[in-house]
Amino acid sequence: MGMVWVEAAMGPGAMRLILLHGWGAGANDLEPVGQSLVQLLKLAPEAVTLRCLAAPDPHPAGAGALQWYNLQQTGWPEVPQAVAALKTRLQQELLAAGADPVVVLGFSQGAAMALEAATAMPVAAVLAFSGYPHPDWQPQLQKNWMPVFLAHGRKDPVVPLTAYEEVCKRLTAAGASPSGYLFDGEHSIPPEALAAAAEFLRGLRLTNKA
Repeated sequence: MGMVWVEAAMGPGAMRLILLHGWGAGANDLEPVGQSLVQLLKLAPEAVTLRCLAAPDPHPAGAGALQWYNLQQTGWPEVPQAVAALKTRLQQELLAAGADPVVVLGFSQGAAMALEAATAMPVAAVLAFSGYPHPDWQPQLQKNWMPVFLAHGRKDPVVPLTAYEEVCKRLTAAGASPSGYLFDGEHSIPPEALAAAAEFLRGLRLTNKA
């Protein structure tokens, strides 16, 4: 698979926020979400390095749409290669961040990628919105107290609520204590879910401003 990464930086600072978009979205689809989260945390833009990572492959819809792997292939055989490639990039992000905390936020397919790749690495936190577990994923947590925030719509017609429940089950079995937030909505990141994620991050005290 060809690997293309698009970055949108808000300047070096106290936190590195990595955004992984969903299936069929563009590289910068979650940039407004990242900017809103920074505002909710009451952090100055220069205090955060915001990274919008682009999925490696074109989506069948074309027009600039991207995918982390082909969801239309039976069994999703591209998942292992896609996860390995993302781990390589996240390792580079961790090295670039130095002592600054790295937070990974994903939506839908991007959330599934974040859950498998990022929880196995020394990131500060993972925020997964409307995510799902890959079939063979058994969490290999970097640390038992890995902070994971999960948000999901009760009426999600794309990724059913049972996917959220399965993610919680697997993380708990691996020793984690995920923080869950359910909202009365569909496949989206509503303001109330983002506010809950900000409250979760504030509780971690990742920066002296959050």
